[in-house]
Amino acid sequence: MKPFDKCPICGGELVKKEVEKLLRGGRHTAMLQVQAEVCLHCGERLYSQDTVRYFEEIRNKLNRQETSEFQPLGQSFKVEGKWLNKSLERT
Repeated sequence: MKPFDKCPICGGELVKKEVEKLLRGGRHTAMLQVQAEVCLHCGERLYSQDTVRYFEEIRNKLNRQETSEFQPLGQSFKVEGKWLNKSLERT
């Protein structure tokens, strides 16, 4: 039996879906595909306890920079300063 029959936020219908989840730990980010119950009305995602424990384990590894078992996926960059001001000028 599922913990919730309806969305605890809005009461909408929940359906099981595979979703993309981004986890941050320290300066690192990990992307993974997991199963979640997703509300068809508001989009709220509900994860199983095992999945949440998995998230915590991955975040801890990211914080400790233990990423050797993770597959690299490009690079991330922080944009600030003059670039932000230029984007505002174009509007």
